[in-house]
This record gives sequence, C-alpha cells and structure tokens, in this order.
Amino acid sequence: MSIGTPEIYQHDQFVARRQVFRFFGAGFTLSSLDGIVLAASEQKAFKLKEDIRVHEGSAAGVEILNIKADRVIDFSACYQVTDSNTGEHIGSLRRKGWSSIFRDAWEILDAQGIIRGRVTEDNPWKAAVRRFIEYAAFFLPQTFHIEVEGQVVGTMKQNFNPFVQKFAVDLTHDAEGVLPRPLAVATVILLLAIEGRQQG
Repeated sequence: MSIGTPEIYQHDQFVARRQVFRFFGAGFTLSSLDGIVLAASEQKAFKLKEDIRVHEGSAAGVEILNIKADRVIDFSACYQVTDSNTGEHIGSLRRKGWSSIFRDAWEILDAQGIIRGRVTEDNPWKAAVRRFIEYAAFFLPQTFHIEVEGQVVGTMKQNFNPFVQKFAVDLTHDAEGVLPRPLAVATVILLLAIEGRQQG
C-alpha cells in the first residue's frame, strides 16, 4: 500500500516520550510541539531479538519503519532500519557496546554499511555520575548529540521529570537534510528503547 510522506518526517522539532505504567514491553510516542501524536512505537516484551515497528500517528496507524537487531544480545548489536512501505534498507545504527558502559555511544551507517555519523551522550563525567549514583539522572538530565560527517545535525535533550522519560528533539541544524529523516526517527526510538531500558 502506498502512502504519502509521513508527517513526522516534516518536523524538525518534536517531543519523544517513553510511555509509563506498562506491565509488559514498552511504548513510545513522538509528538509535535503542540501535543499532536505524529508517530508511535511498541517494544514487545520477552523477545530474544529486537524487532521494533514504528507507526504513523497512533500504534494502530500505518507502519512506516521497521527496526530489527542483527543478533539476540543487544550489547553491541547493529539495528537495520527499513522503510516498511517500500522495503528499502535506509541505514543502520550500531551500539558501541564497551564504550556505552560508561557513556552511551552509537554509530550511524548508511545503506551500504559505511559509517557516516555517530550519536554520543553529553560529556563523560556527567554520564559516569548518572551510571554510578542512583537518581543522579533526575538532576543531570541526558543530552545526546547527533553528528553526520563531523557536523552536529541534531540534539536530543531530556526534560527534568522524575516520572516520565521525555526528550526534546531538535533537527533544525540539519538544514541540508544530510541525515535522512527516517534514520533520525529510528535513532530517537532506539535511544528511548535501548538506553532507556539500560537505565530502567
């Protein structure tokens, strides 16, 4: 079934939220600055190999992205991002396992598997404090920097909220669109799903 360009790809700024009060699995929403849900995703519990689907609008909407891990253990897995409408492999995101123990770090790969960018947590000492001091994240919210070809094209900043994991996403620095929007959306969803689970 052919669909138009999903509206989430047309927004340079949006809010990413991890849903709370779920007994099994996890849910994520991406909303416009005025609160309209643009995309939603479900992460099923008890799956050995990560397979995340992103839907336009609510979780019952048309599937627009599929994010699938290449291995069972996600410690340093590579996640392939596929356009669910066309079947096109857009690119991949690879978690840098050992580095992420102390500071979250990912690599962004294009469709040919060439590293084009990276995603890193803000400065190392804040990252270390969050990991080793309980509840420190409440006072030192995370910020992720998204770089492509050495240029910062986006940020993902956590709001100060002890109950809801919520991030403000800003891609306005990517005026030339060097980071494909589907890959940017997949990056945000993965950070919520994988790094959020590590902290939870």
